[in-house]
Amino acid sequence: MPQLILLLIAGFVFWLGYRKFVADAQKLTRQREQARREEQTGAQGTLVQDPETGEYRLKRDGE
Repeated sequence: MPQLILLLIAGFVFWLGYRKFVADAQKLTRQREQARREEQTGAQGTLVQDPETGEYRLKRDGE
């Protein structure tokens, strides 16, 4: 019985690690794609509108 519990815990930890790996890989892919598009067009960043003030500013990492 203890071996089964240990196996279930190890499987759960593996599953969480796999999900984190996939999420990080997708985030990195999006960042690289954005950088590639900016390089192609010669842009120095992406402008986004601030919903509170209505002013435009450069998009920060993680937005």
